[in-house]
Amino acid sequence: MATTRKSSTIWNGNLIEGKGRVSLDSSKVGVFDVSWPARSEEPYGVTSPEELIAAAHSACFAMAFSHSLSQAGTPPTQLRTSAEVDFQPGTGITEIRLHVSGEVPGLDAAGFEAAAQSAKEGCPVSQALKAVPIKLMVG
Repeated sequence: MATTRKSSTIWNGNLIEGKGRVSLDSSKVGVFDVSWPARSEEPYGVTSPEELIAAAHSACFAMAFSHSLSQAGTPPTQLRTSAEVDFQPGTGITEIRLHVSGEVPGLDAAGFEAAAQSAKEGCPVSQALKAVPIKLMVG
């Protein structure tokens, strides 16, 4: 069964001086301020589309990796994932780095890295972001 998730934004003003609020409508877990300075300079407590992409990618990758490890008979005890999304004003998103470490009983470092690479390729968010180079950092 397919699912649909919804988010919405209300933006006020021009790009540089304006600001907006992003609402996570499906889950109703929060409304977050968003602005150009948070995107192109320092966040100062305000989010950006790139931070939201990083959050989605980190969560999706952790889920995909956990599932693939479990399917292979080596369920993880714990996975720690993070994502970094680089944004260059005037160019756009230029690179994504996924970081992963964790404990997987019965799996050596080479096996962990190979499984992580496979999960990165199969992660739905990775698939959606194929236009951007995605590097996997294990350890």
